[in-house]
Amino acid sequence: MQMNLANKLTMMRVVLIPVFLIVLLSPLVAEPFSRYIAVAIFVVASITDFLDGYIARSRNMVSNFGKFMDPLADKLLVCSALVAMVELNDLPAWVVIIILSREFAITGFRTLAMEANIVMAASWWGKIKTTTQMIMIIVVLLNINSMQMIEWVLITLATFFTIVSGVDYIVKNKNVLKG
Repeated sequence: MQMNLANKLTMMRVVLIPVFLIVLLSPLVAEPFSRYIAVAIFVVASITDFLDGYIARSRNMVSNFGKFMDPLADKLLVCSALVAMVELNDLPAWVVIIILSREFAITGFRTLAMEANIVMAASWWGKIKTTTQMIMIIVVLLNINSMQMIEWVLITLATFFTIVSGVDYIVKNKNVLKG
């Protein structure tokens, strides 16, 4: 299979995940530099999320591989960051459990839909959820003392949009459950 540019960007995001985690969690680079480097890697990976979708749609490069890998790469990136942030005591575990539970539930829901030949379109709630989660991760990882209130607002918003987008997917696609 020939990899188009959009799919290469998606795969670049996947490759950046272990690099991000090694830099963030490794004792080889002292804090706060490890956080700053990790945030830069996370930002680059997050930008590829926007770019791969834009390029795929604008250049007619949408592929089955991309439809499968793009959301998976997003989930791997965000979930990896969240679990690492629990390890660093940056996030309470309950926030990560809510976000991970939603991701697993909707992935299972999408699997049921695919088996029933039902297409579950991405919603704006899901895009808002992903964007909010990525911004929250960046701000919390930067660990700037004067931004603690902003961190908690972003954590609350990310959790809220995670729940709302999950409910939205299920309500809009409840016919999947009838299968």
